[in-house]
Amino acid sequence: MDSVPVPVNGLDSVPVLELDPLIDDPGTRIIVCCGAGGVGKTTTAAALGVRAAERGRKVVVLTIDPARRLAQSMGIDSLDNVPREVDGIKGSDGGQLHAMMLDMKRTFDEIVEAHADAERARAILENPFYQSLSAGFAGTQEYMAMEKLGQLRARDEWDLIVVDTPPSRSALDFLDAPKRLGSFLDGKFIKLLMAPAKMGGRAGMKFLNVGMSMMTGTLGKLLGGQFLKDVQTFVAAMDTMFGGFRTRADATYKLLQAPGTAFLVVATPERDALREAAYFVERLAAEEMPLAGLVLNRVHGSGAARLSAERARAAAENLDEGRIVDQGAGKAGGRGSRATAPNEPSDTATAAGTTTTGTAPSIEPSTEAAPTADEADADAHDIQQLTAGLLRLHAERMQVLAREQRTRDRFTALHPEVAVAEVAALPGDVHDLDGLRAIGERLTAGRMPSL
Repeated sequence: MDSVPVPVNGLDSVPVLELDPLIDDPGTRIIVCCGAGGVGKTTTAAALGVRAAERGRKVVVLTIDPARRLAQSMGIDSLDNVPREVDGIKGSDGGQLHAMMLDMKRTFDEIVEAHADAERARAILENPFYQSLSAGFAGTQEYMAMEKLGQLRARDEWDLIVVDTPPSRSALDFLDAPKRLGSFLDGKFIKLLMAPAKMGGRAGMKFLNVGMSMMTGTLGKLLGGQFLKDVQTFVAAMDTMFGGFRTRADATYKLLQAPGTAFLVVATPERDALREAAYFVERLAAEEMPLAGLVLNRVHGSGAARLSAERARAAAENLDEGRIVDQGAGKAGGRGSRATAPNEPSDTATAAGTTTTGTAPSIEPSTEAAPTADEADADAHDIQQLTAGLLRLHAERMQVLAREQRTRDRFTALHPEVAVAEVAALPGDVHDLDGLRAIGERLTAGRMPSL
């Protein structure tokens, strides 16, 4: 029994995400690539940066990817907290591309140095609690990404900033971190530790000796006396800066809501990635942040999509059993089977010719001696085995396509208003600018053909 036909691609009724107009628009100043981990955010951000620069924009790509793949693909030995120009950008419209990788601790240090006098800044930077906080406190990386984005935008040196969001456990951490860190710095625990320094003099000492002694004694047992002392010293030194963290976080948050910002949710056609994408789409809508659309990465296709998985498997089984294959119907047949028209290659033949290479094998005249009957039989058997193997590969590919399409259709049924761009899967990894250009071309193609 043949397979049930694959349903019409649900993306046919969904708007196409057109990325060239987005990156060409001078009003677009920030593009944020967000999504679950491992879906290709870094590659997407880099490819958009290259394409925008080669179309005349002055672009900086900010990545928070510790794998350093962005630097390698752009031909740079390493990236750090300072934007570095990328060589090899083509185009004659004055476009430029810079790239940088967030150094979380260095960004925190820069904030301290910019908002405190030299003596206080030194005290903060040398404080053990600060060193621990700046190196690994939950949410610090995401908060510093927001800080760096605000700094880049304030410099007004680039007319487009492309942000690759951190590889967090949840993509929503990028939006939550500024509020979470701000809440920590403005929290009751911090304010309580700040109280003695604020009261000062005998009153402060009395408060410290009476009110704080019980708390510090308890916390000292839990956290360690030296740790608590480091925290109190840090709080006293940072007192005048706490409000600035919240203020800058709020300013950057508003920047992300501004019309010049565009969010791209990046996903692969897998259930978990698209579920995370759907969650992010809903969150962006709730926060009134401008969503440009969904980039669907690593989508598979086939040059012989008319041949179903079941028919391909049946044809492979017929070849294995030595039966004649009815290439038109996908069933075993004999002398009375319908022959394929001379000028109309069958789906089975097309699949065998395109599954691995994408083109049918060419036949050239040979000048060698004709093979013997035994050699001809052996060659025919080898060809049958090879064809059967290719048909099975095609059957597996068609199952992957059907699964990806069902997953996409579930997303589009929930969010039919979200524009989608499909990016065809590449046969290998991206290692250089040419690879990023290839991704950029796929990004801006918009939509793969329906099955």
